[in-house]
Amino acid sequence: MSEYIINGGVPLNGTIKACGNKNAALPCIAAALLTDEPVILRNIPDIEDVRVMLDVFTALGGEVKTLEQNVIMLSLKDIKSSEIPKEQAVKIRASILFAGPLLARTGKVVLPPPGGDVIGRRRLDTHFLVLTELGSKVKIGDTFTFNAKSLTGADIFLDEASVTATENAIMAAVLAKGRTILTNAASEPHVQDLCNMLVSMGAKIEGTGSNILTIDGVEKLSGCDFEIGADFMEAGSFIGLAAVTGGDLHIQGVRAADMRPAKIAFGKLGIVWAHEGTVIHVPKNQSMEVNHDLGGMIPKIDDAPWPGFPPDLLSIVIVVATQIKGTVLIHEKMYESRMFFVDKLIGMGARIVLCDPHRAVISGPAKLHGSELISPDVRAGMAMLIATMCAEGKSVIRNVYQIERGYEHLPERLAALGARIERIG
Repeated sequence: MSEYIINGGVPLNGTIKACGNKNAALPCIAAALLTDEPVILRNIPDIEDVRVMLDVFTALGGEVKTLEQNVIMLSLKDIKSSEIPKEQAVKIRASILFAGPLLARTGKVVLPPPGGDVIGRRRLDTHFLVLTELGSKVKIGDTFTFNAKSLTGADIFLDEASVTATENAIMAAVLAKGRTILTNAASEPHVQDLCNMLVSMGAKIEGTGSNILTIDGVEKLSGCDFEIGADFMEAGSFIGLAAVTGGDLHIQGVRAADMRPAKIAFGKLGIVWAHEGTVIHVPKNQSMEVNHDLGGMIPKIDDAPWPGFPPDLLSIVIVVATQIKGTVLIHEKMYESRMFFVDKLIGMGARIVLCDPHRAVISGPAKLHGSELISPDVRAGMAMLIATMCAEGKSVIRNVYQIERGYEHLPERLAALGARIERIG
């Protein structure tokens, strides 16, 4: 099992480029199933989750060709199977994203229960809802089987603003007969990327960026050449790293609009940055002090569906809050097990009261010390890494596979900023 060896207490300075958005790359890979023409995807991150999705794509009969660094060409003339391989499905929750396009192309999908991060219950009900509304029959057993002689547009109200269920609905609807209206749809930047990619392929989608999407089905989609947007989760992670280590950091390739919710949340912790063009500058000498609500009240940072504060950044904010003067309440409203990694931060010296599975009160600043840790999932793993970067002494993080599912060549990129980090194994 690979591990990171970190010696903390060093400011991170310099320039780093945000990689492509993992959560956009995964559905865009699945969307390549919707055409028999080649699809070129640019700014694809070189991470484990992408490699697993590409393994599924090839298992279904597709071909993957690397054109240059972070640029791939996908082609699938004839789909040879409608069954998602179990070996890949259990590794990644995004395997379910092949359901919509496979159903649209072949009328059948056999899907083993998807895996992914263990952050609490993650419902699949909304996927079944949208695909059933579009005309599919669903059989639930050891695997999920979807069958549809044809798909027909429908007026669908999603029972939750699920990102992946919205993406599945979009990919099924673009080739369905007639009009589909999706209300209470997710509208995150990665959902917008998927919509923009499909439009470039000839799909008819209106309302991109809102929670009401109108999709008029077409008979056929063409290939495309599409660039994935920057990963604002990664940008937020680097902002947290710069803040807690006292560094001066420039982050390239970031869309300003994607960072607006994060700017409000980090601002409550006294963390500010300047955004010029596609470059974020996080200066050193931050105030590192909680900005109280009106009347001197303790501020709350909570997550919500877009355009609320992204739940994937909440773990990062928790670590940053341990280094800020003052008290803040963190409220995780979307996943009941995502905050359980805070006991490891407490073991490192953080002053955190975990009120229940969803709320934590954090008082800082706390002097953290090196520790031996095991990464439970992508975001908590990155949060632990940030904690070790500002801790005194040596730390070891094991199971770094979980971190590398979402962050490209992280040790090398951080070492270039001055981090004392080594990957073993």
